[in-house]
Amino acid sequence: MAYISSVGKGIPKYNINQHEVRELVRDIFSIDGREARRFLPVFDHAKIENRQFVTDANWFGKRHTFKEKNDLYRQHAVTYSLQAMDDCLSNEAFLTKDIPYEAIDLIIFVSSTGLSTPSIDTTLMNKRPFRDDVFRMPLWGLGCAGGAIGLARAFDWLSAHPDKNVLLVCCELCSLTFQIDDRQKSNLIGTALFGDGISSVLLTGETSPYTSYHRNKKPFLRQTNTRTMKNSEDVMGWDVTNNGLEVVFSKSIPSLVKSFWSMHIDAFLTENNISQDAIYSFVAHPGGLKVLKAMEEVLDVTGEKFRHSYQVLRDHGNMSSATVLYVLDKWMRESIPDQELGIISALGPGFSSELLLMEWGKS
Repeated sequence: MAYISSVGKGIPKYNINQHEVRELVRDIFSIDGREARRFLPVFDHAKIENRQFVTDANWFGKRHTFKEKNDLYRQHAVTYSLQAMDDCLSNEAFLTKDIPYEAIDLIIFVSSTGLSTPSIDTTLMNKRPFRDDVFRMPLWGLGCAGGAIGLARAFDWLSAHPDKNVLLVCCELCSLTFQIDDRQKSNLIGTALFGDGISSVLLTGETSPYTSYHRNKKPFLRQTNTRTMKNSEDVMGWDVTNNGLEVVFSKSIPSLVKSFWSMHIDAFLTENNISQDAIYSFVAHPGGLKVLKAMEEVLDVTGEKFRHSYQVLRDHGNMSSATVLYVLDKWMRESIPDQELGIISALGPGFSSELLLMEWGKS
């Protein structure tokens, strides 16, 4: 068992609305005429209103080397991860008292939008008073599924160490992977969807003394499951080039929700002897509007059970691994009745699906 005790965020400095991004992309790629009519409506159909970035709009109109981008990634990843951790461990919405950094036994750092060796978590350890014997679990390359997978690994670890505490950090600076010379459809669509997001979650074991610090009743994870589709590496991910990380983003993803994801969630619910009707809330990573609509169709439910996924998509865009934690934050601020069930869901490169069963209202 793993209690979800608190969530925190580090919000990037620059907020740019969707219309501004649309016009910026039009200018950068000199899109007009037939191409504009074919491509630019993607910005409107995405149902995104605002996104946050670690750089201002002028940065996107200039060429940058892979090293320049990655240096910015390392700098901003540290800055905003620290903000997210501080917010998580002192968040008065979830905690009655601050959690000391010395209480953390494992740091899980999830990111796929930049490179660092040693991994970013070592720098975070030096910036805050973590113990020097804290365990580290850096996870790279999981993309949009990384937040859910990070929660699953925390669940596994706390099931084996019920008196311990885990701090999960998801840091994705998607904007720094922008390719000014890449006119492929994947890159152009990516400019309409992706933003920067950083979030942190505190998870505590069943016998941890810090479970008593929660302000209200707390949700806990009951079970996790994963599926990876064979021979599907080309569905999403990165093409690593001399210019950096070029996005791979297949148009087949919504159809895979109706086939691959549908089979996964049906099997998961069956294995746990739970009906679809018993699920109160879906804490779903909003990969995009079409993905959420496909999930609703598979489950034959209204958008109400996905309402916070739509809200996060509208206000922040797709922030890769961090997005599902933003959605989790929204649900945790509601007064949800005891023993209601929730499903955390995210899809990512591989092509993979991660599902977690959560119960609300644990005293």
